[in-house]
Amino acid sequence: MPSSCGLLPPGDAQIESSSPQEKSASVDVAVARQGSLEKDTEYVGTTFPVREVSLRSRIEGQILDMTADVGDRVEQGQVMVRIDDSISASTVVEAEAQVAALQSEVASLEANVNDARAQVEQARLELKQTQSDAARTSQLFQQGAISEQEAELDRTAVGTAEQALRSVQQQVANRSSAVVAAQRRVAAQEALVAQEQKRQSFTVLTSPVTGSVLERVLEPGDLAQIGDEILRLGDFSQIQVQVQISELELAEIRAGQTAQVQLDAFPKQSFKGKVTQISLAADATARLIPVEVTIPNSDRRIGRGLLARVNFGQQSDKRVVVPETAVARQSVAVKQFVGGVSPLKETVEGQVASEKVKQNNSDSDTATMFILQREGEKAIVTARKVKLGDRANSRIEILSGLEPGEEFVVRSSGDLQNGDRVRLSFISESPQSEL
Repeated sequence: MPSSCGLLPPGDAQIESSSPQEKSASVDVAVARQGSLEKDTEYVGTTFPVREVSLRSRIEGQILDMTADVGDRVEQGQVMVRIDDSISASTVVEAEAQVAALQSEVASLEANVNDARAQVEQARLELKQTQSDAARTSQLFQQGAISEQEAELDRTAVGTAEQALRSVQQQVANRSSAVVAAQRRVAAQEALVAQEQKRQSFTVLTSPVTGSVLERVLEPGDLAQIGDEILRLGDFSQIQVQVQISELELAEIRAGQTAQVQLDAFPKQSFKGKVTQISLAADATARLIPVEVTIPNSDRRIGRGLLARVNFGQQSDKRVVVPETAVARQSVAVKQFVGGVSPLKETVEGQVASEKVKQNNSDSDTATMFILQREGEKAIVTARKVKLGDRANSRIEILSGLEPGEEFVVRSSGDLQNGDRVRLSFISESPQSEL
């Protein structure tokens, strides 16, 4: 990031003995982060929602409307897409009309059954009457009151009545079977109506999750075919990060283990996650194993596709850690103006000798670091006292005086003084704005 060069005003020429055209120093700037002196292995991955869902068309038709755009928050059950249902509606009406016709047929057949049952009752009465007549004539024949021929006629009438009863009983059975068959046709048609009504409901797509719209594949006016993806939704209540670990480190990772996640988008925050899945399939060439870490995202600030740095070590003992050069080269004793005397700049060697920062020293050793202050397009450094901790691997702990996310000077092209205007080198880090 370019910054303006500081030029002393003419009025300050007598106070500052250096050239009034002195240019501002070029500095390398870094962002303070928490860490440890030990070289913990850091794995890089990308964030993605805990669940991604594709809304696909289950019916052919033109898309009439969409109620959400990319990035919009949606609730479970919310109507997302409407598809033209005119064809489905007409099919439902036709199927319902067929049901009504079949129900009318069933009613007609049931009326026939009732008629046949009435005929059965009539035939049963007639049979009873002929049986009574036959019994009386048989008694008269035995008494000699009537001839045998007359008695035989009544017995024949009984047989005829029995045959008539069996005939109408068979009609009742046949017509009842026809009613059952018609009722089954009605049930089949009603199932078809339910199917068409279900198909008609496919013209309205609702969200199966509470989340956000990730992508709109089709737009209103497009013709959706069966199976076409229309929207992609994501559930951001939790965020997953997938990293690749070496097979040599697999024994140190287990499901449910705590992991620390740093996001470049949120440099001042550290997120605590858990290992939720360890793949059983390693890459045959690189011998890397996918491990999935899940972190909570109740406020849904973390989105998809952010760079994530995962550390499976402990976070409890981590402090702000900076390169030694940020202290050794830039730690300058800054004295205030006293009686118009200008600040005294000490040499690097003198500062290192005076500080004598020792490894594994937990006492209150202090040093001065230069913190970057941005004022619009200008960049100014402010001297600040910091308390030093242990030193190892060319890095040193800052116990107090520097907070995560603050920008500090790592290297400078010249000596610095409190309030100096500086120019940032092209390799300087820049904190990203939080979402």
